[in-house]
Amino acid sequence: MKLSFLTINAHKGFSTLNKRFALPELRDCIHSTGADIIFMQEVVGQNLRHAEKYFGWPEKPQHEYMTERSGFSHVYGKNSVYTAGHHGNAILSRFPILHSERVDISTNRLEKRGLLYAKIKLPEGKLPLHCICVHLGLLGVSRRKQFTKIREYIQHVVPDTEPAIIAGDFNEWRKRKKNELETRLLMKDAGLELYGRKLRTFPALMPVLPLDRVYLRGFRVVKAQVLNKGPWKDISDHAAFLAEAEYDWPPAR
Repeated sequence: MKLSFLTINAHKGFSTLNKRFALPELRDCIHSTGADIIFMQEVVGQNLRHAEKYFGWPEKPQHEYMTERSGFSHVYGKNSVYTAGHHGNAILSRFPILHSERVDISTNRLEKRGLLYAKIKLPEGKLPLHCICVHLGLLGVSRRKQFTKIREYIQHVVPDTEPAIIAGDFNEWRKRKKNELETRLLMKDAGLELYGRKLRTFPALMPVLPLDRVYLRGFRVVKAQVLNKGPWKDISDHAAFLAEAEYDWPPAR
């Protein structure tokens, strides 16, 4: 069974430098890929000021707006709360979501960060898939602590005998720097696994930094692609990352 996973920082529905509201275009682009599971960061659950200011601002939370045509299951975890509303992470799934929870992984008062977990029921009698969407901090010291928190959470919640995907905006720019997902959990970065390097996704117009990633366990990567051309060109400040993989659990020996 082949599955496709897409991650993108939605930039709260705005194009690069907040020049225009681009959420409708983003929705079209995402579903044009046929991705089975979508990991999104900086998704707006509510913003009363933007609702008054921008034409076409959806009445629903952005993660619900993204799924109203596709019928995908969805979960949302708010990270940052402010006077006008809140934003956070979301997971959209073609398959049923059995359970979800949001976990605070903030390391300071200024950056509110969280991981969003979803346990997804796969077809064909496959084992459930454990999905985690993350948006890590801007400071290296914060990210190191957050990687440890993510690793500890996975070891506590996710059985070693079941497959897992961790995707999102890691804000980690060092191309060769390995983290605890790789060194302790032995998960594979999709770009590194296929091309021998972590793929660059930021800034979207001319990517130079590998901030957005997909890590896998229990899958064999067959495709890893950065999407920032054509209709994708200016619908966020981050490029999207699309990975396709063959279900391989238990792993082939």
